[in-house]
Amino acid sequence: MRTLIAGAGIGGLAAALHLHAAGLSPELVEAARRCEPLGVGINLLPAAVDELVRLGLGEELASLGVPVAEMAHFDRHGNLIWREPREGQYSVHRGELQMMLLRAVRNRLGGDAVRFGCSVEDFTQGPLTVVCRDRDSGREVTIPADVLVGADGLHSAVRRRLHPGEGEPLTNGIMMWRGISRGRPLQTGPTVAVYGSNARAKLVVYPISRPDDGLVQLNWVAEARGPVPAPGRSQDDVRADLAACFAGWSLPGLDVAALFAAAPEVLELPMTDRDPLATWGSGSVTLLGDAAHPMYPIGSNGASQAILDARALASALSRADDPAEGLRAYEAERLPLANGVVAACRAMPADRILSLVADRAPDGFSDVAGVLTADELATVSAAYRHTSHIRTAG
Repeated sequence: MRTLIAGAGIGGLAAALHLHAAGLSPELVEAARRCEPLGVGINLLPAAVDELVRLGLGEELASLGVPVAEMAHFDRHGNLIWREPREGQYSVHRGELQMMLLRAVRNRLGGDAVRFGCSVEDFTQGPLTVVCRDRDSGREVTIPADVLVGADGLHSAVRRRLHPGEGEPLTNGIMMWRGISRGRPLQTGPTVAVYGSNARAKLVVYPISRPDDGLVQLNWVAEARGPVPAPGRSQDDVRADLAACFAGWSLPGLDVAALFAAAPEVLELPMTDRDPLATWGSGSVTLLGDAAHPMYPIGSNGASQAILDARALASALSRADDPAEGLRAYEAERLPLANGVVAACRAMPADRILSLVADRAPDGFSDVAGVLTADELATVSAAYRHTSHIRTAG
């Protein structure tokens, strides 16, 4: 069964490894001309970590990532609202994770398993033929295949062909700024620390490296409600807007202005997703990861859900006598689960509780029990269990 994967991101590479482990012969095409360790930090949930361990990558992941000890929410003044231990979860640089998966693909499938600078433009079925474009020469390349998997991200060309007229991704009015800054470890240690609420402004900070000369790489995501800015803005303009949104913030053990200033580059992007699909593909074509179910970055789900897709895809195809039958079995397993996560992320139940804190105690508090009821606090834990497959310590 010749399986062509469009996209060599985390989902596409994980799919190639799982398909190879299942005895199938995947190939990958990637529009980018080369793979470099780009991007910022992400969190991998325990279920996704388990799949990487299953692929024999557990030790390498442990050397790259930081085991998360806990997740904690604070108000914008640094007062503790809620905390919960974590077990089996890693914080890691997205680019380093992608390079780890690429090395494994090349070692196991061959050095030419990924064809870079080759973008999928179209396909026809019966039999399946995929039309690609060599970005260096401009030449059209036709590739026969038994299966096409669109793992080509938020702006997937395969999804566009399967579901024409869908339009651009949907925004929810929240702007995000992302960066990585070298600085002193958080007082809370290897914690995913969340400050404030995106009803006004919110900051998420966590380490993605172990201490080196007393310093770590801190990944951070800042969020605030506002209009989508014009594309192509200068770093000066981006940083000025970021600084204005978080002016006056003072947190124990964390200089917010210095954190932002220490980042070599600040990425600016709106929070987006797409409406869930009733079906991902048809015939011998399907979708995976962000191409199938882009979701808000709530509960650390994006990369983790793509890795879970990869395992399910390989399992379904390895059991099927017919490729189309295998793809429909894969979709039957994963589509309702992934769509449920998309809906849960849209609901943002934890942020609703954090907004209550901001409304009831805008100047801070000494004891959260005087701000939230026990049932309201319990909603935060329930929210993460609803949006994520996690294990808690103890």
